[in-house]
Amino acid sequence: MNNESIKQMGLDYVMKTYSRHDYALVRGQGSYVWDANGKKYLDLVSGIAVNNVGHCHPQVVKAIQKQAELLMHCSNLYWNEPQVRLAKMLVDNSCGKKVFFCNSGAEANEGAIKLARKRSYDKYGPHRYEIITAVDSFHGRTLAALTATGQTKYQRGFEPLPPGFKYVPFNDLRALKKAITPQTCAILLEPVQGEGGVHPATKEYLTGVKALCAENDLLLLFDEVQTGLGRTGKLFAYQHYGVEPDVFTLAKGLGGGVPIGTIVARGVAADVLGPGQHASTFGGNPLATAAALATLTVIIGENLPQQAAEKGSYLRQKFLEMQRENPRIKEVRGLGLLFGIELSIEGKKVQDFCQEKGVLINCVQSKTLRLIPPLNITYEDLDNAIAIIKEALAVV
Repeated sequence: MNNESIKQMGLDYVMKTYSRHDYALVRGQGSYVWDANGKKYLDLVSGIAVNNVGHCHPQVVKAIQKQAELLMHCSNLYWNEPQVRLAKMLVDNSCGKKVFFCNSGAEANEGAIKLARKRSYDKYGPHRYEIITAVDSFHGRTLAALTATGQTKYQRGFEPLPPGFKYVPFNDLRALKKAITPQTCAILLEPVQGEGGVHPATKEYLTGVKALCAENDLLLLFDEVQTGLGRTGKLFAYQHYGVEPDVFTLAKGLGGGVPIGTIVARGVAADVLGPGQHASTFGGNPLATAAALATLTVIIGENLPQQAAEKGSYLRQKFLEMQRENPRIKEVRGLGLLFGIELSIEGKKVQDFCQEKGVLINCVQSKTLRLIPPLNITYEDLDNAIAIIKEALAVV
């Protein structure tokens, strides 16, 4: 099949929940993907921060092949070795104590919301259930995660939404403090708002948030679905700030391309949920956890967080130089290889130009280019991408 025939079949049979490009990707290797017509692209989207170790990393492929020949699925009524080994590795390398496995970031955030409410219910009763999140946040598209998302454009048409959520401006500690009431049970934040335009939290803000949580006996929940697994220059973004959350969620980059989500909890939060109170049929299945175990081994073993930090600094330097020459660049921001370039023009024009030239980038909030390449991308590939983005900004 070619691009056109795949597209047409998709239009005929797949629900139109995405505004898709006119081509179909059929193969990936490292930092590159190929479409069905054979065109090669440098991938600075990484499946939206999924392919942190690149496409089809040989260690991940080998782990999937090996596990597929042994046991692909069993119920969580039984233990399985890849699951418990992955849980131990996550705990050994984080502030966490216990892990719950599911299948996606939205599902992980739904579970974290349930955990926070259950903990508060057990200690204070049913009146204390509100969760505060940030304006322009993004936590997923299932109903509670959608309600936690501080963007009305995603919520419109799905009302009535579940009650018990408040939104305050990001990085505004005063507004957050004012929003806390006797009904508040938790605060849910992204250390870096990704879909919201690539806005990192300040250290002062997250330190203050942690203090407010301690003062009011609230759980602090971090959504690390996009920021986790080395993306920001640390294994987990909270490590930049010296602030340990009670709960953090992971997905995207953990499975190396295989769907998986996790809730990682510490302290009192680790022991809130008991049998029958939360579950997932496919969560922590042997195939997904074997892939994730291999992926996490690569991330740590190849020191990809450090690579992300160094390459992120390199990108920042290059785009700050470009900004001095081109007034279309309003602001350069990000953390590690979660990188944003805010423009004075519509970002889609730049995105489309780069795509035509064989470089895939992503545009969020209409005017911000989001660059989220594989963490092991080469400097040569980064330079090629920078040159094409520079050309795009000069001509579109």
